[in-house]
Amino acid sequence: EVQLVESGGGLVQAGGSLRLSCATSGFTFHEYTIGWFRQAPGKEREGVACINANDGNTYYKTAWKGRVTISRDNARNRVFLQMNNLRPEDTAVYYCAAGKPDDGLGYLREYEYHYWGQGTQVTVSS
Repeated sequence: EVQLVESGGGLVQAGGSLRLSCATSGFTFHEYTIGWFRQAPGKEREGVACINANDGNTYYKTAWKGRVTISRDNARNRVFLQMNNLRPEDTAVYYCAAGKPDDGLGYLREYEYHYWGQGTQVTVSS
């Protein structure tokens, strides 16, 4: 059974940091690209960053560059998202997902992601 389980969310003050974790199982980790997405209340889900578990290449949405770092631990089949300088508008449910984009890394196109976690809530207070 494929599973992706996010953790590390919570309540943080503006300017603070959080490190999200995505624990995966049930598929061959290094064959996939793992992405982080988020969905704020009343808004569509959007991509944040992704990492190719095989070669470690990363891609960040422009709005997030400089504030987040995505990394992986192939030995434990986990992906992490370090988020810094959080803002109230970053309040959302954050999801990790696994997929196989045609070009290997992709650009966080949701239709390329086959497996999704249940999400972890991040709330940033002002």
